[in-house]
Amino acid sequence: MQPNLIRNEYALVPALWSNSQANISLLFSEVPFERRPAAAAAAGFEAIECWWPFTGASPATAEVDAFVASVIDAGVALRGLNFFAGNMAAGDRGVLSHPARRSEFDDSVALAVDIGARLGVRGFNALYGNRLTGLAAVQQDEAALDALAAATEQADVIGATVLIEPVSGVPAYPLKVADDALSVVRGVRERTRQGHVALLADLYHLTVNGDDVTRVITEHVDSIGHVQLADAPGRHEPGTGAVRIVELVDLLAKSGYTGGLGLEYIPTADTVSGLNWLQRLEPSFGRPADTARAEVI
Repeated sequence: MQPNLIRNEYALVPALWSNSQANISLLFSEVPFERRPAAAAAAGFEAIECWWPFTGASPATAEVDAFVASVIDAGVALRGLNFFAGNMAAGDRGVLSHPARRSEFDDSVALAVDIGARLGVRGFNALYGNRLTGLAAVQQDEAALDALAAATEQADVIGATVLIEPVSGVPAYPLKVADDALSVVRGVRERTRQGHVALLADLYHLTVNGDDVTRVITEHVDSIGHVQLADAPGRHEPGTGAVRIVELVDLLAKSGYTGGLGLEYIPTADTVSGLNWLQRLEPSFGRPADTARAEVI
């Protein structure tokens, strides 16, 4: 039993839990990336999200088309997509605040908007980028606001929102808590003529960084464009740590949030077996585990 989950009859938020979308950059790692949209569909998801799915900012057309086809063929909707964020494995967390890498960011924005138009993406996560040695923070921040303003106006062409996310675990990443990201959101809004930019409230990152997540929800729900979740410590399924995730989602619903819930966690075992927590909260979700697991494999 997962003791930190509240029983379904108390949660009272079936509408939000039915908006759960699998982040296939972390979920379904049992199969190659190109098969993960189909694996998510087999498990019962109708929508997915992912980090930038290519090595560089400007992949070959054939690679892009293959990614788009994998989503379409699976019959799922791609609701969220990260812009190019550099070499994540090497520690990068975005390039948009790096003046010398602006062209890479712009190229990825143009491509992401094209993919979004084809697949119905609603939100683009724009990781801010780490602080750079030898460059003043104010210079990076000015570069970031200019890049984000341009991206926000481009995303608006397809009705999508640009999302700004606080992140944990990387000391050089300057956006730690919601107020840091909301300051950026306000700065971008001051520079744009059109478009939508909002906070990506990742319950895991905010908790690990010591933010008051309840306050963030109650005071800033109108500025939250998307929510992601994982338990802490460990960044695993809800119920494996100490975060009262169901209570926070309940509060989101009561506060008026109606958007998606991105499941961005590292499964403790195989992904399908680890979805039993979601099936308890949203009984209509999913398929029999043995059937879903067989299709994933």
